[in-house]
Amino acid sequence: MSYQICDADKTKFGRYGGRFVPEILMQPILEVTEAYERLSKSKEFRANLEGLLKNFAGRPTPLYHAKNLSKELGRKIYLKREDLVHGGAHKLNNTLGQALVAKQMGKTRLIAETGAGQHGVATAIVGANLGFETQVYMGEVDIERQKMNVYRMELLGAEVIPVRSGSRTLKDAINEAFRDWAASFEHTYYLFGTAAGPHPYPSMVRDFQSVIGLEAHKQIMEEEGRLPDCIAACVGGGSNAMGIFAPFLKDNVRLIAVEAGGRGLGRTDKTADNGASLGCGTDGVLHGALTKILQDPFGQILESYSLAAGLDYPGVGPELAFLKETGRVLPKMADDKTALQGFRQLSRLEGIIPALESAHAVGYALQEPEALGELAIINISGRGDKDLATVMEYETL
Repeated sequence: MSYQICDADKTKFGRYGGRFVPEILMQPILEVTEAYERLSKSKEFRANLEGLLKNFAGRPTPLYHAKNLSKELGRKIYLKREDLVHGGAHKLNNTLGQALVAKQMGKTRLIAETGAGQHGVATAIVGANLGFETQVYMGEVDIERQKMNVYRMELLGAEVIPVRSGSRTLKDAINEAFRDWAASFEHTYYLFGTAAGPHPYPSMVRDFQSVIGLEAHKQIMEEEGRLPDCIAACVGGGSNAMGIFAPFLKDNVRLIAVEAGGRGLGRTDKTADNGASLGCGTDGVLHGALTKILQDPFGQILESYSLAAGLDYPGVGPELAFLKETGRVLPKMADDKTALQGFRQLSRLEGIIPALESAHAVGYALQEPEALGELAIINISGRGDKDLATVMEYETL
């Protein structure tokens, strides 16, 4: 379905990935694996998905030449406009694909986790459209800072379940969703939101999101007659980054993964002052996969931090961990201040209000334009309506 790097063990990327889950979860995971491998080869399934992506999600999204930003940076910049997907973010690419898998499996209920709320909204959208009962786990901290997305999910018919354990953010929402799935998999499908977790989720999410990069690859060739020097994308778990990176992995294109530098305290001791698992993490197991995670010397997961709820995660997808280790992907950080600069500047220069997550990539570009080469693509993974209250509150502190 898309480009993939795996060793002989098809559940892994080098030493990363795998299935580190309780025995009770093996049956539903194997069922999802079998269904996805079968359906991904089905012309009927692919045609159904492509029809929904075109006529419901609104694909293809534009590759927009940002002339004012280009002038500001002194190089030619294109924006891949995932903010224009129905629902306001790239997340619908994946939820449509997985929901169709769930439908073919005969499941009647969807559960999901969400941080920034965009995956929850996208799950609620497909739940309504395809006739599923839908429940979304969301940490209390994220519910407070993403009230508008909570309302959107409820408006679409989904139930939002607050998670009050641990850091009360995305990590804990995933934990609760896995607990639910273990007890209800006979009729429930866990619609995982990012390119992390146990196999097959990292590959499956990457495949469904690779429509971003496949379009961008074609579009940049049509516009410029050549590939870009660089592609930059924000990274939390990694779905939007792997979505645009995957079709360019074999090409001579620099791939920059911009993580959350958090409060910008200049710390490099793997503390929880950021969400930079690629740049500051070490090998460990989180949510069913061996990957790069933020942990203390005793292996306890640290509480990550980012102003952007979607980047507030102490791990990263295993394929990105592998690509970082092999040098194919270059991890960089943008702190809250840099992200807010990207948020404001793109709004004022181009009339595009980006999600705070995407604003990390824009902010990095503003600070390190020479890293982009002469021609670059920045992936705008979502729109910033959801973040206006967060930004307004931050500016009053």
